[in-house]
Amino acid sequence: MTDASLPWSHAPVKVGLVGAGPWARAVHARVLAAGPETQLTAVWARRAEAARETAAPYGADVAARFEDLLDSCEAVAFAVPPDVQAELACRAAEAGKALLLEKPLALDLPSAQRLVDAVDSAGVVSQLVLTSRYNPATRRFLAAAQAVDAVGARACWLHGAFLGGEFATAWRLEHGALLDLGPHVLDLLDAALGPIVRVRGTGDPRRWIELTCEHASGAVSQASLSGSVNVERGITRIELFGPHAELVYDGTALDHEESWPVLRREFATAVRSGKSGELDVHRGLRLQTLMAQAMEA
Repeated sequence: MTDASLPWSHAPVKVGLVGAGPWARAVHARVLAAGPETQLTAVWARRAEAARETAAPYGADVAARFEDLLDSCEAVAFAVPPDVQAELACRAAEAGKALLLEKPLALDLPSAQRLVDAVDSAGVVSQLVLTSRYNPATRRFLAAAQAVDAVGARACWLHGAFLGGEFATAWRLEHGALLDLGPHVLDLLDAALGPIVRVRGTGDPRRWIELTCEHASGAVSQASLSGSVNVERGITRIELFGPHAELVYDGTALDHEESWPVLRREFATAVRSGKSGELDVHRGLRLQTLMAQAMEA
């Protein structure tokens, strides 16, 4: 596991941030500015005032144009809707910039494939912000899962963010929990039980959707996803079952502050080494492919 407490001996990676919404302010700007591995150099958003408010606490510049942002940095982080990310990240890759990408990569599979092609053609580093994957507790669960001969699993990712508030954004309300929460649960089920070879979905992603996944190992997993239920706290849980005692992952009480130093260290390490880690744009494409399959079922 990555130890983000060890000294950082390289120059900080200069990162430009695209986006100035609630997630950009709460996470990206703050985490990237904290260093020592990264330095927030500039913020660009379509609303100039929001960009100024996001950049000001960290002394970062406000880029007047996206092209100006690219000129100010060696890596670009995205905190924008998936369709905007898919378009602008291609341009950033073509400009030779490393990419810190949100999930999902895009709103649809063809757009995600175009982004992957742009990254591969440019040969730039990429990394996905799959929040829980950088948490030490999640990594301990996945390590333990390798020793479990699971035949089945149950998972649920439930919250009420779509009912109102700053994260009830247009793209989430239109496309629902599959695109918003699906990358998280499919990634963890795929990592814990082995590759998913088939996934079927039923229900309405804007209300409640059920996924049934068949794994190469022969295991079967099921997942319930919703962002439209009134629960006091979000529920994040995976249970693995087999001939031995069940293995439970309860992500509800995870401290996400433990994730950010690991994410920052691994992204900066990838940029400085020129080599992407496991959670790169190709991982994002695999998850997008699985979600597309679920929508077709």
